[in-house]
Amino acid sequence: MARGDHPMRTPVYGGLLIVGAMLGSVAVWEDVSPAWLRNALLVVALIAALAGWLMTFRDLSRPRRRRP
Repeated sequence: MARGDHPMRTPVYGGLLIVGAMLGSVAVWEDVSPAWLRNALLVVALIAALAGWLMTFRDLSRPRRRRP
C-alpha cells in the first residue's frame, strides 16, 4: 500500500464532511443574514453532507468474489 493510500481514510473524511455540514448549517441558521445568502449556504451544506454520506457509505455494496 502506497503512502497516503489508506483504505479507511475515505469514510473518515466523509464523516468529517457530514459533521462539518451539520455544524455549518446550524451556524448559518442562527446567523442573522440575508435570506438569499442563508439559503445558498444551506444548499452548499446539503451538498457537502450528501458527498460525505457517499464517501462514508460507498462500501455498502456486496463485495465481489475473486476467482481463484
